[in-house]
Amino acid sequence: MNKKIRALLTCAVGLAIWFSPVPTGLDPKAWHLLAIFVATIIGFILQPLPIGALAFVSVTLSALTGILEVKDALEGFANSTIWLIVSAFIFAIGFVKTGLGLRIAYFLIRLLGDSTLKLGYTLVLSDLIISPATPSNTARAGGVLFPIVRSLAEAFGSKPGESPRKVGAYLMQTAYQGNAITSAMFLTSMAGNPLIALLALKTLKINITWNLWAKAAIIPGIISILVIPYLLYKIYPPEIKKTPEAKEIAAKELAKMGPMKFEEKVLVIVFIGALILWATSQYTNIDATIVAMLGVAAMLVTKVIDWKDVLSEKGAWDTLVWMGALVALAGNLSKLGFIPWFAKNVSSMITGIPWFWAFVILLVVYLYAHYGFASLTAHITAMYAAFASVAVAAGAPPYLIALSLAFMSNLCMSLTHYAAGPSPIYFGAGYVDQGTWWKLGFIVSVVNLFIWVGVGSIWWKALGLW
Repeated sequence: MNKKIRALLTCAVGLAIWFSPVPTGLDPKAWHLLAIFVATIIGFILQPLPIGALAFVSVTLSALTGILEVKDALEGFANSTIWLIVSAFIFAIGFVKTGLGLRIAYFLIRLLGDSTLKLGYTLVLSDLIISPATPSNTARAGGVLFPIVRSLAEAFGSKPGESPRKVGAYLMQTAYQGNAITSAMFLTSMAGNPLIALLALKTLKINITWNLWAKAAIIPGIISILVIPYLLYKIYPPEIKKTPEAKEIAAKELAKMGPMKFEEKVLVIVFIGALILWATSQYTNIDATIVAMLGVAAMLVTKVIDWKDVLSEKGAWDTLVWMGALVALAGNLSKLGFIPWFAKNVSSMITGIPWFWAFVILLVVYLYAHYGFASLTAHITAMYAAFASVAVAAGAPPYLIALSLAFMSNLCMSLTHYAAGPSPIYFGAGYVDQGTWWKLGFIVSVVNLFIWVGVGSIWWKALGLW
C-alpha cells in the first residue's frame, strides 16, 4: 500500500466519523475531536507521514476547526511528564557517547558469562541497569545490546541460516524478551510510559509517579527477569551450553576500551544520584522531571555531553511533538465528555458481569490486540484510556486496572516480529524464523501475564494500592 492510499484511508476514517450523526448526549465538539483523534491513531498505524508530523497536523486541525482553543490545543507541550521523557532521552546520550553502556555489559559478561544461560541473564541485567535513564528501548536493545549479542553469536560459530541454534537464536530471543520486561519496569524506560501516566491522570484521576511505577513493577519485574531467560533456555535450548570464551571476548573488549574515562565516572555519579532522587521523591519533594533536568544540566556543565548532542537527539524532540499533541487531544476528549460518555455506555452493556471477569476480559483483549499494532505508542493511544475507563466503570479498582494495562502496554511487544522498535532489528538478524518467534512470544506473554497481574496484583495489594 503506497503512502497516498494510506493517507486517503486515514482521512476517510476521520471524515466518516466527523460527518456521521452525533450520538445522543454527546457534545458535537467531543465527537469531532474524536474524528481527529481516531484518524491520528489510524495514521500512526498506517504511517502515511511520520508520527510526529501526523500529531502536529492533528493538533493544528483541532484548533483551526474551532474544536479547541489555541491554549487547549497546545497545553500538552507544557506538561512536566513530557519534559521528563525528553530529559531522559538526552540523559541516554551519555551512555552511548561515553561507552558506559557497553562497558557495563562487557563487565558483566566477563564476570558471569561462562555459560549460555548466564549470558542470557547477563544481557537482561545489562539492559535493566541502563533502562531507567534510556526511554528508547530501541536504543537500548538495538544500539547497545544487539551488537554484543551478534558478536557473541558469531564468536561461537552461530550464524543465521547455518547454525542459529548453537547460541545465537537463544541469545537473540532472550535479549529481546528481556527488553520487553525492562521497558515495563520504570516510567522512564519506554517512551510511551509517561503517556500512560498522563492518560491515567486525566481519565482515572490517578497519579502514577516515577517512584510508584518502580515500586509496583519491582517484584513482578524481578520474577520475570528470573523466569523468562530460564524458560527460553528450556523450551528453546541452545546447542552450546558452556561459553568460557565469552569471558575472554569481554575481557579483550574492556582492554580495548581502557580505564574508565572522566566522563564515564561523572555519568555514573549523575546516574546514581538521579536514581536516588527519583526513589526518594516522596521525602525530598523534588519533582521527577526536575531530577532528570538536573542530570542533563550536570552532564552539560561537566562536558559529558554538549549542546550539539542535545540538538541532534531527534528522538527526544520527535517525542516532545507527538506526545505533546496526543496529551492535548486525549485530555480534551475527556474534558469535552467523550471518555466518561464512552465508559458509561460500554459499561452498561456489561452490566451483571462481576468486575473481576470484566477486568480479565478487557485485559486479555488489550494484551492480544497488539497483534494488530506495529507500535506500542499507537496501541497505548488507541486503547489505554478507553479500556481503563470501561474497566473502572465496571467496578474494577482503579490502580489495579491502571497498572495492569500499563505493564501489558510494554509486555505485549513479546508477541510479534513487528511489535516494537527493537523487533525488526532482532528478527532481521535471521536467527529466529517467524513461526518460532510468534510461538515463543505467545508462551512468554502468557507467563508474563500470570506474573505481572497474578503475582503483581498481590504485591500491589500489599502496597495498599487497591
